[in-house]
Amino acid sequence: MIRTALLAMLFAIGTGAAHAADAPAATTAAPSTLGPQELVENSAKRMLVELDANRSMYVKDPAKLDALVANVLLPNFDTEYAARLVLGQNWRTATPDQRKRFVDAFYHSLLRNYGAALVDFTADRFTILPYRGDPGDTMATVRTEVKRSSGEKIPVNFSLRKTDGAWKAWDVVIEGISYVKSFRTDFGAEIQAKGLDEVINRLETNGNPGPKGAADSH
Repeated sequence: MIRTALLAMLFAIGTGAAHAADAPAATTAAPSTLGPQELVENSAKRMLVELDANRSMYVKDPAKLDALVANVLLPNFDTEYAARLVLGQNWRTATPDQRKRFVDAFYHSLLRNYGAALVDFTADRFTILPYRGDPGDTMATVRTEVKRSSGEKIPVNFSLRKTDGAWKAWDVVIEGISYVKSFRTDFGAEIQAKGLDEVINRLETNGNPGPKGAADSH
């Protein structure tokens, strides 16, 4: 559960935690002015405050939780870059139409499958550690810790890169395991066995981001 919640948190952080129409409005900072740690910290705080304030509503009405997550569009999440890394060498041989369909289907499948996990995520379980990057860097890692219900703390690192003057999130590494690398392994095997079009069709049809059982195995 904690890994699925953190994957959802990646997309919430990556998109500035914009609120759905049914959620209370909040002031959002311009993404181009935020450094990597500020982006993670401010966005996580906004999302967690919203969940803490309206948790019972989201528990009772999953559609509103879906709307909260789905309306977190894409200004600060580098969807294409992440999808390109997930597909690996298959990206180079894919047609422009296949690339677009995969990006859209993969992103929305992650939102549908992992968004519900956020409803149990609370602010007291999430700690951002001091940033170690250089102001001139174009790649950054924001280190955090998440506390399990048992009290055990696990390392969670958010990967961001600076593109067109703004920081964008593209990966989360949980206990040393990268979601991008994990899905690249899953999709690589499935594409080899069935072909890229079949994988895209599966994503568009049933919305599971990985082969049966893969989504929660990492």
